[in-house]
Amino acid sequence: MSNPVPLLAARDLVKAYGRTQALRGASLELRAGEILAVTGASGSGKSTLLHCLAGIVRPDSGSVTYAGERLDRLPEKRLSELRRTEFGVVFQFGQLIPELTALDNVALPLMLAGTGRQAAQTAAGEWLERFGVRGQEQLRPGELSGGQAQRTALARALVTGPKVVFADEPTGALDSLAAEQVMTALVHTAREAGTAVLLITHDAQVAAYADREVQLRDGTVAPLEVTA
Repeated sequence: MSNPVPLLAARDLVKAYGRTQALRGASLELRAGEILAVTGASGSGKSTLLHCLAGIVRPDSGSVTYAGERLDRLPEKRLSELRRTEFGVVFQFGQLIPELTALDNVALPLMLAGTGRQAAQTAAGEWLERFGVRGQEQLRPGELSGGQAQRTALARALVTGPKVVFADEPTGALDSLAAEQVMTALVHTAREAGTAVLLITHDAQVAAYADREVQLRDGTVAPLEVTA
């Protein structure tokens, strides 16, 4: 590959919650601009892996390196800064702020990073249009369809121009048509911006959008076996 150095790398991650061992030595690499799908059965540790890679949860042992920095050793202030500026996160149910309009939900990360309200709203409107949510800017999340809400969540995750988007079952709550619209929008925008995407999914049709797929089995990562 043209850039052999991974943008994000996990080595031998171990994470337990009480007696439940979620990760048992998981290792993973994500390169700049790559879309990587992580698949696996329910309870295999997929979300825990994403949370460790995004700096949301610290592993019990092992390392997570992003652009030369050890995420697992960074203070929370620096991790928060990375999540505001270089990481975007999308969850299964979007987790939009219900009291805010779609426009303000998307503008919020920019305002938290110091952008003025008017400039942030202008940029947010452009991203909502890019994701096909034009005309819904003043609606609150409860007034949006599931697909519209999830595309709004994608716009919010990408509005700051992150280097990596972490998408945790982003289509899990959607019907097949809405899921296709969300994934098409995500892949197109990520390709256009050169954004790397770590995609957690149990759906083979969603995983097919990725450049590469790995499987999480019993807390460890295994390359997908490709059959002719």
